[in-house]
Amino acid sequence: MQTTKLKQMILNAQFAVIIAIIAQITIPLGPIPLTGQTFAVGLAATILGGWNSMIAVCIYLLMGLIGVPVFAGFSAGISALLGPTGGFLIGFIFNALATGWILEKTKFNLPWGILANLAGALITLLFGTIWLKYGTGLDWQAAFTGGFIPFIIPGILKALLAAFCGIAIRRRLAKGSYLTD
Repeated sequence: MQTTKLKQMILNAQFAVIIAIIAQITIPLGPIPLTGQTFAVGLAATILGGWNSMIAVCIYLLMGLIGVPVFAGFSAGISALLGPTGGFLIGFIFNALATGWILEKTKFNLPWGILANLAGALITLLFGTIWLKYGTGLDWQAAFTGGFIPFIIPGILKALLAAFCGIAIRRRLAKGSYLTD
C-alpha cells in the first residue's frame, strides 16, 4: 500500500516536470502565445486521471509561483498567475480534473479520451477568456476575440494529440504496473 502511494506521488511529481518541459514549446500568437502547456495538461489527465493530474498541475503552478521558471517562455512568479494569461494557468487545474474525471467515469479509450480532452481544452479557454476580460478590463467581445477564438483550432489539435498519446502511454504504463486505479 505504501509503495503504491509512493509510486503515485512520484508519478504526479514527474508529470509536473513534464508539464514544465512541454510548456517551453511556444509559438508567439499576439498577446497570448500558443504553448505546449494545454497539451501537457491533457496528456497528464489522460494518463493519471482526475485527482492525480490535478495534483501534478498544482505542483507545476506552485513551482512557478515560487519563482521556478516553468511557465511558457521560462516565466514564473505571481505576476504570471495574476497577469492577463493567469486564467489559462488556473484553468489548467479544472481542465485536468474534468478531463481525468470524465475518463475515470467512462473508459480510458480513444473516443472518450478525445471527448474528455476537448472538454478540458474548452474549460481552459473559458477560464482564460473570463480572466482576460476582468483582468484587463476588456469587453466581452474583445476578450472572446483575443482569448478564445484564436485558440479553438490549436486547442482541438492539442486535445486530439493529448488523447492519442495519453491513451497509448497509459496502456504501456498500466502493463508495467506504474499506474494505480
